[in-house]
Amino acid sequence: MSNCPIPEVRKKWVKRIIEHDGVDGHEGGLEKWIRLAIVCGLTREETIDERHVLPAVRFAVDAYLNFAKSKPWPIAIGSSLTELFAPHLMAKRLAAFEKYYTWIAPEVLDYFRSRITQAEQDSDFALKATLEYCLDRRMQEEAVSAIRFKCDVLWSILRRIIMQELSNHFVQASKRRPLAKTRALYRSTV
Repeated sequence: MSNCPIPEVRKKWVKRIIEHDGVDGHEGGLEKWIRLAIVCGLTREETIDERHVLPAVRFAVDAYLNFAKSKPWPIAIGSSLTELFAPHLMAKRLAAFEKYYTWIAPEVLDYFRSRITQAEQDSDFALKATLEYCLDRRMQEEAVSAIRFKCDVLWSILRRIIMQELSNHFVQASKRRPLAKTRALYRSTV
């Protein structure tokens, strides 16, 4: 947003930064994520230094950051329109957390609760800004391409995390079942 010449747009966008970073003794989204990570068994240091971030995930996030920095500001805002679907998804994630992770205290899930309303406000602003500032056909098509790019980034992140979890599952399964038995089971299915 530093390349946006319109103060009113920057003032509205800065709200997102404050929501994530926090302000004047009020915890932001980043701190809420750290609290969740600690409850799940990571240390604050492990979370902040990102040592467990998968290389492919880091690559995808960096690609999105570079995209947002290098594109015209209306296109960068347009890429955030994936949040149009976030309130519904956050509500589903929150319900799943509460159902399957009952050992997590309700207040630790504050990030998800706050994003239900924040994402709706953020996507409303992004949609209005995109419609207002992407006036010609070229900018509109670029905004649509930006949303596709962001979806590709999100898909890449999700795919890599799923692949890691499957890999972890198979490694754990192989420790429980000797290789000879695994081969015998495989041969019996072929």
